[in-house]
Formats: sequence, C-alpha cells, structure tokens
Amino acid sequence: MQTIINAAMPHVLEILGLALTGIIGWAATTARQKWGIDIAARHRDALHSALMTGAQLAIARELTGRAALELTLGYVRSSVPDAIGALKPSAAVLQNLAEAKLKDAQDMLTGAFHNAIAR
Repeated sequence: MQTIINAAMPHVLEILGLALTGIIGWAATTARQKWGIDIAARHRDALHSALMTGAQLAIARELTGRAALELTLGYVRSSVPDAIGALKPSAAVLQNLAEAKLKDAQDMLTGAFHNAIAR
C-alpha cells in the first residue's frame, strides 16, 4: 500500500497544482471583470458629470453655439483626462455628448425660469 501511495504522490501533487492554478486564474478573471466594470462605471459617471458642469458653465457665461461647445469640451478634457483615456470616446462621440448636455442644461434653466414665473 505504501508503495502505491509513494508512486502516486507526485501525480497527485501535480493534479493538485493544476487545480489550484485553475482556481487562482478563475478568481483573478472574476475580480478583474468585477472591478473593471466598477472602474468603467466611475469613469463614465465622471465624464457625464464633467460634461454637465461644462455645459452649465457655458450657459452661465451666456455662450451659445460653437463657443459653448468648445468651452464644454475643453472643460471635460481638463477635468477628467483619466476618464477620457480609459473610455477612449471618439471626438464625434464627445461632441454629441456635449451637445446633448448643453441641451439638458438649457432645458433645466428654462424649467427653473418657468417655475420662478409660476410662483
């Protein structure tokens, strides 16, 4: 019996090593996916927040058109470069997002104005 155990032991240890390697690999992949998603969500939230802040700044300065868009995009590039680097949105996507946030900021201002008049 001892002879069989002695003969099988190297193979058992090899199989155990392979199993542990697989478990560690699975755990690493799962952790990377979970935290990668969390990090991407934080970058996305930071980007959208910076877009809205830039849009509100443009409206506060009474800018319109191209000037408002450039100020918004400049603000975003300077305030969340890590988010832009991580998400890698194209220039067209950033421009579309900035235009949408400018519209949202204008709508918020218009709504606040109407509410103030209604009082």
